[in-house]
Amino acid sequence: MLWGMVFVAPLMLPDYPASVLTAGRYLAFGLLSIALARLDWGALKTLQRQDWIEAVKLSLIGNLLYYGLLAAAIQTSGAPVPTMLIGTLPVVIAVCSNLGDRSVAWIRLAPPLLLIAVGVGLVQYSELHAGAQAPSDWGSRMFGALLAIGAVACWTWYPIRNARWLQSHTNTNSSAWATAQGLTTLPLALILMLTLWLISLALPDTQLGRFDWPLGSTPLKYLGMMILIGLCASWLGTLLWNRSSQLLPTALGGQLIVFETLAALAYAYILRDEWPPLSAWLGIVFLLVGVVAAIRVFRRPVQPSPVPHA
Repeated sequence: MLWGMVFVAPLMLPDYPASVLTAGRYLAFGLLSIALARLDWGALKTLQRQDWIEAVKLSLIGNLLYYGLLAAAIQTSGAPVPTMLIGTLPVVIAVCSNLGDRSVAWIRLAPPLLLIAVGVGLVQYSELHAGAQAPSDWGSRMFGALLAIGAVACWTWYPIRNARWLQSHTNTNSSAWATAQGLTTLPLALILMLTLWLISLALPDTQLGRFDWPLGSTPLKYLGMMILIGLCASWLGTLLWNRSSQLLPTALGGQLIVFETLAALAYAYILRDEWPPLSAWLGIVFLLVGVVAAIRVFRRPVQPSPVPHA
């Protein structure tokens, strides 16, 4: 639900370039992580050099590159097409994860994946025909779709890689690892923001060049949104995801990310002051049934306690 917030931020700040939104979100994440580092200082000091290198890789691909591609896709082609493609993540992550570790038999995994796929299709069908704001130019839609596919690739790699690290470092708490990723994101976000500013000076006729540096046309709204998603979506959302990654098989966790799609959909309807159509409600039912079925597939049977002999 926290991650679903990031889908509406580009729609609430349409005049802000996607790259500026990305840099602002992760600058806020990084600065908040400095303050929060005191809470996990003991755990952070135990991280080795290779752990920090891993955090940099995760931050670069799973944070900056992913959100930059997603925000650009939403602003280029409107929300429906990118949301539809991002909505495939539960299936894509589950399939890729199960290819790697074969945590369950494919014959058992297929039914919940099919239910989730049908649910995603119904929800996105309703979005594509709901009159949501999107450019009529097919070139823009196709380019936005390509950007969204890149975002899917980034966020298929991220949870699998992140879960493997967490499951091999069970002594590291989820809060410390979320803060570590925030700390490594900060210099990357600073470099990105500085680069964007230099590009704006060199290319004054572009969208970046016309941007009202440093905080844009609605600075208080921009700062508020960046702090909100930096704290809630980036730090707290990552903390909760890290903890679930330690407790659940990755293929199951990947399917549970359908709730990000559902949350994003709910926020979009609230923003548009609309109720979902029947096809969206049917899609939501399929998604929820698919998630329940997935949980049952991964649930380990409880072994009966041995009865002591008299």
